[in-house]
Amino acid sequence: MFRITSVKDYHQKLLNGQTTCVEAVSYYLQCIQQNIHLNAFLEVYADEALARAAELDAKQQAGLPLGKLHGVVIGLKDVISYKGHKLSASSKILEGFTAIYNATVTEKLLAEGAIIIGRQNCDEFAMGSSNENSAFGNVLNAKDTSRVPGGSSGGSAVSVQAGLCMVSLGSDTGGSVRQPADFCGIVGLKPTYGRVSRYGLIAYASSFDQVGVFANSVEDAALVLEVIAGSDDFDSTALTTPVPQYTQHLDDNGKKYKIAYFKEALEHPGLDPEISTAIKNFFTTLKSQGHTVEQVDFELLDYIVPAYYVLTTAEASSNLSRFDGIKYGYATKKPVGDLTDYYKKTRSEGFGKEVKRRILLGTFVLSAGYFDAYFTKAQQVRTILTERTDAIFKQYDAIISPTVPSPAFKFGEKSNDPTEMFLADIYTVFANLVGIPGISLPLFTNNSGMNFGIQVMSAKENEEILFKLSQRLTKAL
Repeated sequence: MFRITSVKDYHQKLLNGQTTCVEAVSYYLQCIQQNIHLNAFLEVYADEALARAAELDAKQQAGLPLGKLHGVVIGLKDVISYKGHKLSASSKILEGFTAIYNATVTEKLLAEGAIIIGRQNCDEFAMGSSNENSAFGNVLNAKDTSRVPGGSSGGSAVSVQAGLCMVSLGSDTGGSVRQPADFCGIVGLKPTYGRVSRYGLIAYASSFDQVGVFANSVEDAALVLEVIAGSDDFDSTALTTPVPQYTQHLDDNGKKYKIAYFKEALEHPGLDPEISTAIKNFFTTLKSQGHTVEQVDFELLDYIVPAYYVLTTAEASSNLSRFDGIKYGYATKKPVGDLTDYYKKTRSEGFGKEVKRRILLGTFVLSAGYFDAYFTKAQQVRTILTERTDAIFKQYDAIISPTVPSPAFKFGEKSNDPTEMFLADIYTVFANLVGIPGISLPLFTNNSGMNFGIQVMSAKENEEILFKLSQRLTKAL
């Protein structure tokens, strides 16, 4: 039976002749079919994936050089462009749209020998924390199908959780990789803003969006980032600094780390007591191993979520104005009076409730009379947060916090209360506001058997120490 523990293990078995790329793809196709009820994939490229696997097997047999992701079976969140394949952002408004070019991350995956097995379900336009906002139905948590998998990259998270692919790419605007990774008990990485090109990623909030990675291990996440990171002429916000060989420097040689945590985060009234206790006990363990773990006062915690939603909805209002039913996607079939009426009907019918809520909120904060009161103030908060964060990283290697305030909740539990749903992002949106990398590590389970972990954050462009520390923390228990 096909079975691997990591990409490294898989490659070793390929080289030893213990398996083939075709066998790997066939196995994952079978797993997807057996778990179709989870609704993780919107589309599976079965024939195409098998054909590519056969080509890669032939390449190996011919003794040709192999890519870093040779034969690795990967899924793409339905916001990442793959030429010649449907792309909908899990929304009715993009009904029937086919991508006309590859995202930069897609190009890089294919160049290194990856096999893209399908398009994964998500909250519509990546807006949501539960994957209850897709036009194509809910994604189910494989560990308990009565509970949400997290969002917005729920399908990508569940695909790795349930063993439907080796790794997945998602997008993280305010925690959309880290939060579902936490709910599903896997590793979820959000790189530094700009570390990975956004070219070909459907925009939600352009100054926040970042492509992220779901994997079963820190090492696999590091390998994928090593491949997809780097400068890009098609994205002016992509960083031009060299990309380290992360997988070659995972060993920290016994380094003792200086770790900060926010007192307000662990004492927040919305934090589940089990999570708080587990993290405090974990800090005690780290101290006993010689690491420095110190609390830092951070009185700005309650400003983070309001600032985030003012800024992201404003950017969403602008970005989503392009979906008008004229050039592509859904168009109303109802009689219309004029062009404005056509736009209203098309957008009202094509967008879901959560997307419309955020567009309206964003339009409001950008409107005359409210711009300075909301948008400008939120930008000022963002600047203050960035300055405070930079100062913390001059003294500490990393900041550790909960990833989420509670483990995976039941479907419908928060969907009727948008404010409560927004507050579920309290620990993750911070990294997006200040542009730093963050990773969710699956370290614990609660009394109900559901996973939860910790979030580790490091200074901008310092994913190297993030991976080293994460490797250490996963072994600390």
